[in-house]
Amino acid sequence: MCGIAGIVEHSEDREAPKVVLEAMLRTIEHRGPDDSGLHLDGPVGLGIQRLKIIDLEGGHQPMTNEDGSVWVVYNGEIYNHLSVRRTLESRGHRFRTDHSDTEAIVHAWEEWGEACVRELHGMFAFAIWDARTRTLFLARDRLGIKPLYYWLDGQRLVFASELKAILEHPGVDREVDLQSLYHYLGYEFVPGPATMFRGIRKLQPGQTLTLRNGQAEPREYWDVSFEPSDEPEETHVRRIRELLGESVRKRLMADVPLGIFLSGGLDSTAVLALARQATTQPLPTFTIGYADESFSEWEYARHAARYYGTEHHEILIEPVTPALIEWAVWHLDEPMTDLSTLPLSILCREARRHATVCLSGEGGDEVFVGYDRFIASKCERLYRRLPSVVRRSLIEPLIRRLPDQEQKKGLVNVVRRFADGAALEADGGHMRWQYFSSPEQDRQLYTEAFRGQVAMDPFAPVRQVRARARTGDPLSQELYVDLRLTMPDSVLMKVDKMSMGYALEVRVPFLDHLMVEAAARIPSRLKFPGLRTKAIYRKAMTGLLPEKILHRGKQGYSLPLKQWLRQELREYMVDVLNASPLLQAHLNLDHVNLLIRQHLRRSHNHNHILWALLNLALWHRRFIEQIPIREG
Repeated sequence: MCGIAGIVEHSEDREAPKVVLEAMLRTIEHRGPDDSGLHLDGPVGLGIQRLKIIDLEGGHQPMTNEDGSVWVVYNGEIYNHLSVRRTLESRGHRFRTDHSDTEAIVHAWEEWGEACVRELHGMFAFAIWDARTRTLFLARDRLGIKPLYYWLDGQRLVFASELKAILEHPGVDREVDLQSLYHYLGYEFVPGPATMFRGIRKLQPGQTLTLRNGQAEPREYWDVSFEPSDEPEETHVRRIRELLGESVRKRLMADVPLGIFLSGGLDSTAVLALARQATTQPLPTFTIGYADESFSEWEYARHAARYYGTEHHEILIEPVTPALIEWAVWHLDEPMTDLSTLPLSILCREARRHATVCLSGEGGDEVFVGYDRFIASKCERLYRRLPSVVRRSLIEPLIRRLPDQEQKKGLVNVVRRFADGAALEADGGHMRWQYFSSPEQDRQLYTEAFRGQVAMDPFAPVRQVRARARTGDPLSQELYVDLRLTMPDSVLMKVDKMSMGYALEVRVPFLDHLMVEAAARIPSRLKFPGLRTKAIYRKAMTGLLPEKILHRGKQGYSLPLKQWLRQELREYMVDVLNASPLLQAHLNLDHVNLLIRQHLRRSHNHNHILWALLNLALWHRRFIEQIPIREG
């Protein structure tokens, strides 16, 4: 795993500035502390910070072909690189390294050109410079596991694994994208291809970008298609188990120590079970927990660790400090306030003491219908059959008067959250329960001037993605939105940035594209009958997982944030929010302070919006005002 960066000047008369490229690499040194390299060729500069995983001695980058005409910098893992190598060797290509997956990319480009990405299975973001045709080629893996950002104007293209590296170029302005700010405060992440920085874009999952003669053209080379198969259920069950087993086996490929993130849920336990079948090597497992047992999964993780005989490590999460919050804001590049972010960062920090690569269960919920929002969406279709006057005038006012509960879930909290989502516009689909604002809050929160500058259309990103789904099945549309919107821009971005902040590579077996394509062919009636999430997946795991884990519900990493904002982080939150020039310019601070008072006296739970505002203010302070993060 690595961090890559590069500059391509449109004019052959200009040289890529080495000093700028070196500054870009210094900002992402944490991604690859083992090695670094530069390639300069007139207007082109490519750079790499390498974390050694495969072919420790022979995999130095930038890497070239035999005559030095093709150069690559690459972040990720190509799991089928040995079979690709054999194919290329049979066609006359000569390899100099022992088993470097990077060299397979170089020769794949020579053989197949832009179509080379179709031959590569894995997680990747890479850049190829072909000096013969003066072409730069950027590519991102099919599901968006590895990030790649770029900035393009009339003079040059700048790209990198992280936004902060692009900001090192003096031509890039540090300006806030107000439309992204609006979407962030609703979704708690920035929907791609935009970023929180005006003018900087995300290369989308399954996309390439070719730069030639100053012209850049993004192209899609892969998408998931939901075409249900009429095969027997037993065939789908068998295929799931076989493909997931093969995916886990491939992801054990490494020349460094491996471990497994183990929450004790279905997905992480399945990864552990299949890894145990595939190898006899030591498999340390890592889990986190809290003093508040309603947020912890100790019991299930311990049970799984004993069942499969692992060296188990437990990390107790104490109330987070301002220093840790600001560390996460810096590494995330743009605000993203999934409540599992900070626990994940602590998990990665501790796991890195024992392993360089960890397998994780991300993607299982998006592929096999695991989130509560799928249940809420199905229930809401029944709820809407009630007369509107009964819902709006009787049920919802009663629900809103229910007191907030301190624990993570509980019936009251679930009912309140359901009512909040059901009150939003129906075109949001299941994402209404992943959206944390409302038209009423927007009117009170934003200034009139701000509302005049942005499109106050909360579910525009959802509609845009859903329109590409090419399926009329409601559940398939929801799964498509999860796979193409929330997963790359929230879940996977969080995993990449928190793990690479500690130079830890995280692999996600559920997101092998062959696994995703096979799951997309399973009829919805088998994936989500009634209100039973992960139904066919549970059948595929029967006999492999302990019964105690096989039938449990989803919990997920989180943290008791609403209590911490009322106690340990109270003064910090109040000071940061009221001092923020970004909030002063675009938000109604009187309303922000009303939200704070209501939260502190426990009449309302505003932890989502307050946490989002806190992270937004800290992001602006670090990246726009350029005030350093605190240490310690």
